[in-house]
Amino acid sequence: MAVVTPAGAGAGPVLEFSDVVLRFAGVTAIDRVSFTVDPGELFAIIGPNGAGKTSIFNVLSGVYAPEAGSVSFLGTDIVGHKPHAIAAMGMARTFQNIELFENLTVIDNLMLGRHRHIRYGWLSAMAWLGPARTQELASRRAIEEIIDFLEIEQYRKYPVGLLPYGVQKRVELGRALAMEPRLLLLDEPVAGMNLEETEDMARFILDIREELEIPIVLVEHDMGLVMDLADRVLCLDFGKPLTTGKPSDVQQHPDVIAAYLGGGSAVDVAASDAAADDEAAGGRGEPTAGTHDRPAETKGTR
Repeated sequence: MAVVTPAGAGAGPVLEFSDVVLRFAGVTAIDRVSFTVDPGELFAIIGPNGAGKTSIFNVLSGVYAPEAGSVSFLGTDIVGHKPHAIAAMGMARTFQNIELFENLTVIDNLMLGRHRHIRYGWLSAMAWLGPARTQELASRRAIEEIIDFLEIEQYRKYPVGLLPYGVQKRVELGRALAMEPRLLLLDEPVAGMNLEETEDMARFILDIREELEIPIVLVEHDMGLVMDLADRVLCLDFGKPLTTGKPSDVQQHPDVIAAYLGGGSAVDVAASDAAADDEAAGGRGEPTAGTHDRPAETKGTR
């Protein structure tokens, strides 16, 4: 699959988030948070509910402007940039709650992700000649590759609103991939999923990192998935950074354990967050607490 132009290795950090502060009417949502994301890295952000994880994503994507600090994407300061301008630079995002057009088909929803690659005007589009025809066909080829990559061929012409929840999550991921991102932000990609759906999504995330080499920032409550997939983890609590490091080190850090449980063991941290995720899912299935290494393929190989 060749729909992405990854940031090259050795080019320095893809993302630099430095001493960022964000407040809402006296409530500090982000308090002097700093981290970097390197080419090809899967960087995870964890923390209890209200820790500021999604607020960081909103700063990254231009929804919020921080009061202090800097955010550099591919060497460019993006503080103050509009969301569409940041997206045009190559930053793609998924959301906690599915944000798809339910009455449009899978293909149409994925085509929306190609908007930053469209360069023709309305006259060319009306005539269906020249750049309009060439770029539209190129976009359709890219979309078909994504459909194959995410194994959603059988759903391609169905309205998204008729599809199972886990498949809708894949379609939203596919729309982000259609942008050919230089950085992918995944906001709780397995929230509300059952075990099988979670394992499938974990496999696709691994494929994105290993085959497409797209750096990823992952916000997730499933600690089993985070600890298995992430290269580095940042833990927040009430907007403040507690620690950043390898997953095994973060899981054992006393401040992380205290933030989740007020004390206890690292195993309890994973169990506590998995239970919270299952409660939020409304009993859609048992959360996975085991390994999320690449499972055996049951739907054919690519």
